Amino acid sequence: MKIRIVIIGLVSFLLTINQASAQYRSTTTKAALNHIALYVDDLKTSTDFYKNIIGLDTIPEPFHDGKHTWFQISEHANLHIISGNVKEQTHIKDTHLCFSVPSVDAFIPRLEKAGVAYESWQGQAKKATIRVDGVKQIYFQDPDGYWIEVNDDRF
Repeated sequence: MKIRIVIIGLVSFLLTINQASAQYRSTTTKAALNHIALYVDDLKTSTDFYKNIIGLDTIPEPFHDGKHTWFQISEHANLHIISGNVKEQTHIKDTHLCFSVPSVDAFIPRLEKAGVAYESWQGQAKKATIRVDGVKQIYFQDPDGYWIEVNDDRF
């Protein structure tokens, strides 16, 4: 009888802790990346770029209006490119998207085959930068001039 009471008490305690934990998780203010949206001039050109050069997979596009392409960039985050940008914009390298690959050296031929110029952080053509933490990185621009970094971090 005492063991039964102890087990019931323990189960009740664990259920209370689980409920409190769930309440905390649902009220926390910690943010998570959901998506990045880029306004582009030519949807087909940009879609091909992010699909074939960067290597992103498309996902179903909920608007079905021919003005959007959605890509999966991580388990819970997407990249949306949206057609309609008609003004030329200048983008600085400090504001960029970054994708990690297993090998920057193996990625570079994909850029070269497509005629996409790349450079180091300092702007040296066809050169990579090695950060102080040992991560190798290159920079290039998409068809709308948005800067992209590709590095070998996390691999």
